[in-house]
Amino acid sequence: MAELVQLLTTFASRGQALDVARAAVAERVAACVQIVGPITSVYRWEGRVEEAEEVLCLFKTTGSGLEELVTFVRDHHPYDIPELTAVPVSFVDPRYLTWAEEVT
Repeated sequence: MAELVQLLTTFASRGQALDVARAAVAERVAACVQIVGPITSVYRWEGRVEEAEEVLCLFKTTGSGLEELVTFVRDHHPYDIPELTAVPVSFVDPRYLTWAEEVT
């Protein structure tokens, strides 16, 4: 049975997020990307606690397309070490899953 996976990452700006989201959908490695934010991220980087405003992106793809999407986002992401977290979806409407399979 096919599955849907969400890949989460953040970007420093809405423009960066939109650029990568549009490219991922155009290249058919993501069915959809939702951009949420701004959000505030608190993290340790180079020995210091940092705080930054970012936007959160939820990339949707099939389980079989996850590796290709991860590679695509990693290659297009401006961060040295972006968060790339894949979350399997425990339920997805079969119609949405069929659509996601068709467009990726």
